Amino acid sequence: MSAPMTPANAPNGLPDVAHEAAALARPLDWVGMDRIAVPVRIHDADGTTVQVAAEVDVAVDLKDGDARGIHMSRLYLQLQQAFASEAITPPGLRRVLQGFVDSQQGLSTRARLHIRYEHLLQRPALASGHLGWKRYPVSIDAELADGHLHLVLGFAVEYSSTCPASAALSRQRNADRFAEDFSAARPMSTQVVREWLESERGLAATPHAQRSRADVRVALRPAFDELPLLPLVDAVEAALGTPVQTAVKREDEQAFAELNAANLMFCEDAARRVAAALAGDARVERYDIAVAHFESLHPHDAVARVSGRNA
Repeated sequence: MSAPMTPANAPNGLPDVAHEAAALARPLDWVGMDRIAVPVRIHDADGTTVQVAAEVDVAVDLKDGDARGIHMSRLYLQLQQAFASEAITPPGLRRVLQGFVDSQQGLSTRARLHIRYEHLLQRPALASGHLGWKRYPVSIDAELADGHLHLVLGFAVEYSSTCPASAALSRQRNADRFAEDFSAARPMSTQVVREWLESERGLAATPHAQRSRADVRVALRPAFDELPLLPLVDAVEAALGTPVQTAVKREDEQAFAELNAANLMFCEDAARRVAAALAGDARVERYDIAVAHFESLHPHDAVARVSGRNA
């Protein structure tokens, strides 16, 4: 059992009670700090490195049950420098986590990080050629245990979902009104029908649509040196077909309405679409997906969840 640090044997003459024996000795799974504010560097869409504000949780295990505590300040100080000069990559995360373990001088064998930040991507309008920025919440879970790095990348995509049932009911009402208005019309010209469709009478009902959200978490295979955030976001948005837009002129809004009509989906459909996009990705070992349609018809949300593992 180590002796308590005293002014006589502590660095700078300052006592360190963390070296005292624990009153209820036992190892601890994790010890550390949550919600540390720190800037991190990430790769932008064009490959350049940009700095963004992040919130980080950091922890190590305390395998020595007799030790009262870890060297917590060492974790904090190392974290402040961890991503100061290079972007976050799997090899970089491994080095940082190993440094956390080494800093504890035998007290710990494992380390983990949970990083949260918002990634800005510039997205083009559908038809007008304008550009706008869209925000994607991102999380990175990294754990080093027994020499193995475990990485889980999380992100969220917002999209529009138009209800297939509501669309079918709306089409029926539109057909009913057409039959009412043209029951005695013989013959009918294309121009007359076109003018009717463009009038207020030509729209008897509209399907309900709502902003929706897909939360995705993927366990990454260790063979890759970059975090595949951008290609995974692109794959999910392409699978859904109706990601929310940034810059919108009238021609963009019309194009978006067409996309919604071509991509009618329940929450079950959306979950299956995202799963299909991730199921064949060689970078993904496991995926967990949760979609939520923030209903405009109901005061509650429609949700679906699906998970899977790639061979």
